[in-house]
Amino acid sequence: MANHLHINDLPPGLTFGDIVAIDSEAMGLHPHRDRLCLVQMSRGDGDCHMVHFPPPGDYSAPNLRAMLADPSVLKLFHFARFDLAVIEHYLGVTCAPVYCTKIASKLVRTFTDRHGLKDLCRDLVGVDISKQQQSSDWGAEELTPEQQAYAASDVLHLHGIKEILDQRLAREGRAELAQACFDFLPHRARLDLAGWDEVDIFHH
Repeated sequence: MANHLHINDLPPGLTFGDIVAIDSEAMGLHPHRDRLCLVQMSRGDGDCHMVHFPPPGDYSAPNLRAMLADPSVLKLFHFARFDLAVIEHYLGVTCAPVYCTKIASKLVRTFTDRHGLKDLCRDLVGVDISKQQQSSDWGAEELTPEQQAYAASDVLHLHGIKEILDQRLAREGRAELAQACFDFLPHRARLDLAGWDEVDIFHH
């Protein structure tokens, strides 16, 4: 297991297989205001590759953008809605196809309202991750080892979580419904970017 930090882009030739777990860190939760600082990825083998965008941020990143846009690679997120929006805003890429463990959890773990990544790691794969660095300064010129470890923990367990959630979606007959939700996520992200982030357009 190792963390690999790259600046502004992935190295040429690096691949992640058919399913890549992805997360991002930004200065806040408003893509139009808060700069994208980091994108972290794992193929599920215990290694994490992080692309850091030091200020002011060079988002040309041709290798990263090509991987994110590759239709043959499933992009695996937890709370994909935010990551898709901030990635599209800064990198100009629509990620598809996608899978969101938060949505999958809400569809099958209806006995609880605890669907955070920390909860899923603990309840499904028996791993207790720390969220201590969540509110740290991701816009710094250099990331601390603690920040890098935190960022890696957000993607290293998503493959295992997905496997369990897939079993439960199939068991409860909700796999097709989940897929429809996943397919809509890039559109939901674009609605957020266009100003409908606080409006439920399906509400009466």
